[in-house]
Amino acid sequence: MAVNKFFGAISALSLLLLLSSFGCEAHLSPTFYDYTCPNALTKIRSTIRSAISHERRMAASLIRLHFHDCFVQGCDGSVLLDETPTIQSEKTSNANNHSARGFNVIEDAKTAVEKICPGVVSCADILAVAARDSSVAVGGPSWTVKLGRRDSTTASRSLADSDLPAPFDHLDRLITLFSNKGFTPREMVALSGAHTVGQAQCFTFQQRIYSNGADINAGFASARRRRCPRTGRNSNLAPLDLVTPNQFDNNYYKNLVRKKGLLISDQTLFNGSSTDTIVKEYSKNPRTFSSDFSAAMVKMGDLSPLTGQDGIIRRVCSSIN
Repeated sequence: MAVNKFFGAISALSLLLLLSSFGCEAHLSPTFYDYTCPNALTKIRSTIRSAISHERRMAASLIRLHFHDCFVQGCDGSVLLDETPTIQSEKTSNANNHSARGFNVIEDAKTAVEKICPGVVSCADILAVAARDSSVAVGGPSWTVKLGRRDSTTASRSLADSDLPAPFDHLDRLITLFSNKGFTPREMVALSGAHTVGQAQCFTFQQRIYSNGADINAGFASARRRRCPRTGRNSNLAPLDLVTPNQFDNNYYKNLVRKKGLLISDQTLFNGSSTDTIVKEYSKNPRTFSSDFSAAMVKMGDLSPLTGQDGIIRRVCSSIN
């Protein structure tokens, strides 16, 4: 009798864990897919590594894509939805139009996961895992990704336009945008460090490199003008970090101290303001930056997720089932 009670308790525990993984517990957890799709993270990581080995810039694009998802309606995969008669796609917002990329990589990861676990893993979770795996792939920090998000059936171009920072934003505006999502100025500066990898289009920094301002190194400005004339060639690319453009490190902050931030929204973090001391700290202590960045990414992944019975699991990330 005692043996039967013991095995009965084990079975009940297993059932509870299984039900939890199906979303009956409306909380994010690193072990969410351990029972329903134990190989999901391996499949996602393989897809992300392959894409980044083909194009290192993709790491920055995928980290940015997760950020642009979470800041609009929460981390719900809304940024991935295409335009339809009933959906105004966030892809066409000012912050994403002709600049957000990596959608095909997320779809590839989704396809790989669907083959082994149909209808189980959300696109929102794939985005969150892809951001972490992208960081690791280019030498950046890792963090534990909490899982269990579900996908939205809506998107909001208007919220993307109002809630996402722009490359021309100054410090007060950035602090407000991040504060609206619950982030401190320090966390905002840490998250901005994602610009240690990736590239920007000419139109996003033309104003800065032709300003002759006191906040930009003259030699740096001159070098950037060679590929970015005052007018035209708006889509020409320049690395956000000239020193190690494909390596996740703290050179971004060293560049700011030297007045070599590419975007207005970069250099404003170090321009005689309240965040100068944070930038200096990160420029001297890469471990502190990595730790703070990881913690801020985990916090960002917690922004208003759909869980439990809210939302859906999309079969294809760009459209509603």
